Amino acid sequence: MENPGNAAVDTAIFGGGCFWCLEPVFRALDGVLDVQPGYCGGHVDHPTYEQVCHQDTGHVEVVQVAFDPARVGYRTLLEVFFGTHDPTTPDRQGNDVGPQYASVVFYRDEAQRALAEAVRAEAQAAFDEPIVTRIEPAGPFWPAEELHREYYRRNPGQGYCRFVIAPKLAKFRQRYAHLLR
Repeated sequence: MENPGNAAVDTAIFGGGCFWCLEPVFRALDGVLDVQPGYCGGHVDHPTYEQVCHQDTGHVEVVQVAFDPARVGYRTLLEVFFGTHDPTTPDRQGNDVGPQYASVVFYRDEAQRALAEAVRAEAQAAFDEPIVTRIEPAGPFWPAEELHREYYRRNPGQGYCRFVIAPKLAKFRQRYAHLLR
């Protein structure tokens, strides 16, 4: 994770469907220093994408977000997280189905846990169905293979990027324009 100058750096870990969708959302936010796709919550060390797709490692596709808390707060990251995916569908985002696509906030300390629970409760007002987002302690974060890093930026013409990620990013940029770089 980058640390320009002597900026304070904190980290957050979110699972909200495919990490290809989450990464460009968080990269666009002012105060976010780095975003790394990976895996969290499972019982296999150094899992591969293929292993996680077999759905027997317990891992969720996540992004680890490094941020400067003086520029963007954890609460804001949580609000963007709940506002840019469907937290009411267990183990699913659109056509992506399976336990690796669960909606999860992996907290690093008690303050993150408490804030995640509060923001989840506040976010419920925007949804007709109950929010199913899990809030769990962060275990080891395992970086995804390099080919997954900045996937959208490197493959904008790929079908999934054009038809799933691009429209999601357009809505995100409109709704959260005041938070962008």
